[in-house]
Amino acid sequence: MSAATVTTPVAVSASDDVRIPLRGHLRHTSALIRRNLLWIRQDPESMADALLMPVIFTLLFVFVFGGSIGQALGGGQDQYVQYVIPGMIAMMSMTLSQGVGTGFSQDFNSGVMDRFRSLPIGRGSVLFAKISVELMRMLFATAVLMIVAVLVGFDITSWTGLLATVALSTAFASSIMWVFLTLGVIMKSAQSVQAMGFLVLFPLQFGSSIFAPTGSMPGWLEAFTDYNPLSTLADAARGLMVGGPVAHDLWVTLAWSVAITAVMAPVAIHKFKTKS
Repeated sequence: MSAATVTTPVAVSASDDVRIPLRGHLRHTSALIRRNLLWIRQDPESMADALLMPVIFTLLFVFVFGGSIGQALGGGQDQYVQYVIPGMIAMMSMTLSQGVGTGFSQDFNSGVMDRFRSLPIGRGSVLFAKISVELMRMLFATAVLMIVAVLVGFDITSWTGLLATVALSTAFASSIMWVFLTLGVIMKSAQSVQAMGFLVLFPLQFGSSIFAPTGSMPGWLEAFTDYNPLSTLADAARGLMVGGPVAHDLWVTLAWSVAITAVMAPVAIHKFKTKS
């Protein structure tokens, strides 16, 4: 009886990655997406933030701040619901993007990435699979948010506008994920990524038009909100979902998304390929 031939996986170098055809990259990406979804299935607690965050934030801001801010808007709590829900869709797109960085860091520290590097798969497939699964989590959180929004009185006046808002938020979230992927590669622990993400997210979210109009803010802060992509995303979402100006905020948000992706995607890919 002849001895069975045993083959061992050989690490794929960065230059080998470019020789993998597009069909191979797509096949590898789909397999890794399935792997990440199976991991979520085995650890359903990892979906807790996507499930609970939209519920808690919606109830908190509507019932705690809705009356006073709604009066400032010229109405009441019902008026505030129509104002804050589109903004919260924008908030979800950035808050949940942080998960791609912490998950990436955990994969490095647990040795999963070493295993991926020993397999003949495209390096980019690992990144795109991670982004795809996080976008699925974001869409799930958005669906939960809209269910809670309807229960607290939000009036969906345009389903087309809602779908356009989700598409715009998805485009922006995919660009922000490249930032957190970079943090997940260069920082030593998931806790560090989370702490840095908090420092980035907190001023961007609350220094914006997501939760309240910016007209009463100090001049320097109002100037900051004018350049904050979360403000333009939130304002574009309001225009699409409840009516109002759309074009300027829409194009500015898309410009931010393209610019962030153009700058950070090559950085994330390079850092991932060269990480020892």
